[in-house]
Amino acid sequence: MEALFTALQGFLFQEFVLPLLYAFGLVEYAEGAFDALESVLLGAAQVAIAFALFAPLERWRPVEQWADRREARLDVIYTLLQRLGLVPLFLFLVLSPVFQTLEAWLRLQGFTPLELEALVPFLAAHPLAGFFVHLLVLDFSAYWMHRLQHRVEFWWALHALHHSQRQMTFWTDDRNHLLDDALRYAWFTTVALAVGVPPDAFPWLLVAIALVESLSHANVRLSFGPVGDRLLVSPRYHRIHHAVGLGHEGPARGCNFAALFPAWDLLFGTACFAPVYPATGVGDQLQGRDYGDGFWRQQWLGLKRLAAALGGRRSLG
Repeated sequence: MEALFTALQGFLFQEFVLPLLYAFGLVEYAEGAFDALESVLLGAAQVAIAFALFAPLERWRPVEQWADRREARLDVIYTLLQRLGLVPLFLFLVLSPVFQTLEAWLRLQGFTPLELEALVPFLAAHPLAGFFVHLLVLDFSAYWMHRLQHRVEFWWALHALHHSQRQMTFWTDDRNHLLDDALRYAWFTTVALAVGVPPDAFPWLLVAIALVESLSHANVRLSFGPVGDRLLVSPRYHRIHHAVGLGHEGPARGCNFAALFPAWDLLFGTACFAPVYPATGVGDQLQGRDYGDGFWRQQWLGLKRLAAALGGRRSLG
């Protein structure tokens, strides 16, 4: 599968992207554009798979039905920007060179990443096992990143946009502030560098996480049962995380933070397996807080919340 994907990437780059770079005098960006193309292709595959699998689920047993679906449709724009457009270009053309420079500097300083395959030779001989172990590592880091998104005030100021969706669907996974996306990418890239995740495996690990997260946001009455909900995050399990009054409130600033495996919530006391499908949103929306009704306004209000949080004050605008 990787060979076919690489062949497609090479064909599209040679036939379409590279000629455009030459035409506009931007050939010096060829390497970054090649990497960005990989991200766009992976994003397109994710969107196609998610739509094919999860849209029928939402039609089968929806939790909610809305006469006006404008808010739900807005999340489609977020998904297309996240998976196919602005965000991949920004990450690969701006942040990736920063992390490549950092990695080179760390190696000059004698830093050697922890390579799990070197510590456990079995993983090197069994790629699928190695992939799963790296997935566990990234998911463990995602759990703590998510806790910080709810605990650190300036980060919550950005992450609150994700939770403000009252019409949650499988598209909602990508409803994020652009700065929140940048912080998330920086987090995962740092963890990948620290533990020596193979560069060719890193994008596929993110794809696996993204697909499960798309399912977990779906507007569908679906759980995996008493045992299954403790093995893999289900739509019901994650909906509780988005529930009004639960998604950011309480001593742990919420519950059900796990992206893939509820084991982390069970281990650290943040799991909730209530058999409910609650309404979603942020508690202060009921008090009149405005999160915006369009992409640019939502981004602008996120910046205002961020400025207020950094200044130690609260702003309703």
